[in-house]
Amino acid sequence: MGNIKLDFALILVCLSAVTGVIWAIDHFLFAKARVAKQGEAAKEPLLVEYSRSFFPVIFIVLIIRSFIAEPFRIPSSSMMPSLLIGDFILVNKFSYGLRIPVLNKEFVAIGKPRRGDVVVFKYPGKFPGDPMAGTDYIKRVIGLPGDTVSYLDKVVHINGVAVSQVPIGRYEGVGQGSGMTGAIRSIEHLPGREHEILQDPYAMHSLPLGDTWVVPEGGYLVLGDNRDNSEDSRYWGMVPEANLVGRAFFIWMNWDSQNGGIDFSRIGSVIRGGE
Repeated sequence: MGNIKLDFALILVCLSAVTGVIWAIDHFLFAKARVAKQGEAAKEPLLVEYSRSFFPVIFIVLIIRSFIAEPFRIPSSSMMPSLLIGDFILVNKFSYGLRIPVLNKEFVAIGKPRRGDVVVFKYPGKFPGDPMAGTDYIKRVIGLPGDTVSYLDKVVHINGVAVSQVPIGRYEGVGQGSGMTGAIRSIEHLPGREHEILQDPYAMHSLPLGDTWVVPEGGYLVLGDNRDNSEDSRYWGMVPEANLVGRAFFIWMNWDSQNGGIDFSRIGSVIRGGE
């Protein structure tokens, strides 16, 4: 998942600060004198009026987006069949602790990712100076700190134990995901949780980081559910805890122009692993 790297949090913080300061300066320094001179009919300067009107709205949006829930749109197929291209999702922003907007520094510790969580995070990049670093990505947590994870013959092994996969048929894709039609659908049974994955039996990949990894403290190994069409920890490494944005838990809209627009059947769906 990659979005335009426009920092809405920074924009909201700046707008909140500017409108709040303008409103406060006028209220404490000029408003009383203006009323005393012109009476109750005194008009606020247009800039002050706009600031007073917009500040509460912008500030409330900033608080909700930073500490409660944030919307994202899925633009790629890497999390099919769990998430489709065109899904609009909500991400819980307090599951993994409260963080200062823009700086993304945790100031209240609440919880840690569980194995199987679907997480949004800031892509750490493949190399120093990677221009895509900082882009919002979404994957599923497979490896926790201290785990040894292997990916052998398309099967995940956690601490030496193979994760069971139960095939349930062939996938029928729609709209922008129709290219995955014919892929094998399976239920992957992570310890204590399960979810669907897709696999292309004919796809062969060379993993540049090898096929076995030890997850360091403060890091997480993540994979896409569309295993043969996902660039994830197998290719660029672990997700640092500091890069976590939140836990995806709910689909509130789906729009795919190649599938007739809105898919009402997906609205209100709970993301498996995000419950």
